[in-house]
Amino acid sequence: MSIVDNRKAFHDYFIEEKYEAGLVLEGWEVKAIRAGRANIKEAYVIIRGEEIFILGMHITALASASNHVSPDPVRTRKLLLHAGEIAKLIGKVERAGYTLVPLDLHYAKGRVKALIGLAKGKKQYDKREDSKQRDWERDKARLMKTKV
Repeated sequence: MSIVDNRKAFHDYFIEEKYEAGLVLEGWEVKAIRAGRANIKEAYVIIRGEEIFILGMHITALASASNHVSPDPVRTRKLLLHAGEIAKLIGKVERAGYTLVPLDLHYAKGRVKALIGLAKGKKQYDKREDSKQRDWERDKARLMKTKV
């Protein structure tokens, strides 16, 4: 079940591979995500050393958050992946010119997971071509529906 999608990522990037990663979250963040108060539109993924982090993911705290916790809505959060997956991602990002983008947040077995994509950037003409293709598919479906 998806919580938040990043549709802009599919518009701006060619997604080559997808990885499911766990998130290191605090209690108030989990409650806010379950209430639907998360946004990953401006978020991006970076590699520091042998660890992967997500930056710019905005989680708005609930009004009922604890008084002893000072919530930071855009703090850096660590992503949890297997060591082999991290090594492969580091190699592709460093050598092949790929980037890592968050695609969505979802639940898996009651836990909040992030789907990150190994992506290459699109040029403007690629974006226009995708738009034309989507329009043609929509028109084709409309024509087939009217002929039946």
